[in-house]
Amino acid sequence: MESRTDDIMIEPDAPPVLSTEAAAPLPIAVVPPEETTPRPPLLRRVGRRIRSTADWLFGGATLLFGLAALSVIPILNFASLGYLLQASANVAENGRLRDGFIGVRKASRLGGLLIGAWLAVLPLRFVSGLWRDAELVNPGGADGWRVATVILTILTTLHLIWACLRGARLRHFLWPAPIRLIKWLFHPSEYASIRDGVLDYLAGLRLPHYFWLGARGFVGAFLWLFVPVGIMILAAKAPPGGAAVISLFASIPLMFAVMYLPFLQTRFACENRFGALFEVRRVRELFRNAPIAFWFALFITLLFAIPLYLLKVELPPREVAWLPALLFVAFIFPARVLTGWAVSRARRREQPRLWLFRWGARFAVIPVVALYALITYFTQFLSWHGTSALLEHHAFMVPAPLLGL
Repeated sequence: MESRTDDIMIEPDAPPVLSTEAAAPLPIAVVPPEETTPRPPLLRRVGRRIRSTADWLFGGATLLFGLAALSVIPILNFASLGYLLQASANVAENGRLRDGFIGVRKASRLGGLLIGAWLAVLPLRFVSGLWRDAELVNPGGADGWRVATVILTILTTLHLIWACLRGARLRHFLWPAPIRLIKWLFHPSEYASIRDGVLDYLAGLRLPHYFWLGARGFVGAFLWLFVPVGIMILAAKAPPGGAAVISLFASIPLMFAVMYLPFLQTRFACENRFGALFEVRRVRELFRNAPIAFWFALFITLLFAIPLYLLKVELPPREVAWLPALLFVAFIFPARVLTGWAVSRARRREQPRLWLFRWGARFAVIPVVALYALITYFTQFLSWHGTSALLEHHAFMVPAPLLGL
């Protein structure tokens, strides 16, 4: 066989051919150094933390006062109940207790506005008082004080408007910042930003949402309590022996309603669905996942509600009706937050707890709701409104005595 190597052209001196792509140098990525902002000094960080904490505490106090004021105004008191229901729902959804304090920073801004406006009006009140005193001493001879009062009224009004436009913080009412006012007057484009800021603040309050949520939550609680409370009211008109028997019969559905109603309202606020107020089976399923937490939340809710019945022994004047309402809100607020916490723990668990905990919590609930039903029955003999006070279950309805409005 002949070799066919002659057909192969071999050129040993020819240089190897390389691809231009392979020969191109690899690009080197130049990463710019990261710009690190210097950390503020320790004293500045501590100062910011103190200011933030003080602002939060001030907002929380303003929030309590605002809810108390709303709770004593007919119709608007539904908004206070709606806020408490939404606070419980936020904790139930996120599991964090701090999520129950909705709008604390906004409340701090509103509280600063009220206090700042009160301080800004003090000079005007002082001068107007001098004008009235001068008129009493020398009728018709206090024109100077009258002119001063008119001028100071105009200046105070402008100052209040300018402070609100700047942000309505407390410092804005203490110093008018005239140079900034002059610059602001020559920049009409800032009008739109201020208008948008005010509208965003009002929309962030969500008052219509809280009102509608509270109104439906109130109706649901009323439907749950109507039958047992109605039987108790009718029993008060029966003979002494029959009244006790009828009231004992009515305490059974009342105990059942009280046992489920706080958690039904929290689920209703979470889902924003009226039908959730009557889904007892779903609450029973959640109870199996966190029986101890459910018992503790119910115990605190009823325990904090009992002392408030003593505030209805004497009817307070309408002018100071918000003062006892402040105590009502201060007691009911943590109870609502704890209810949301219990629901949150149950929702995070997929398996029921041990049967020993479940049945132990069930038996422990019975004396709690029974004692609450017994105390509720005796409130008709202590309250200013008599048997009608049985309708005032402030732990589940608006956080204020309804009949005292």
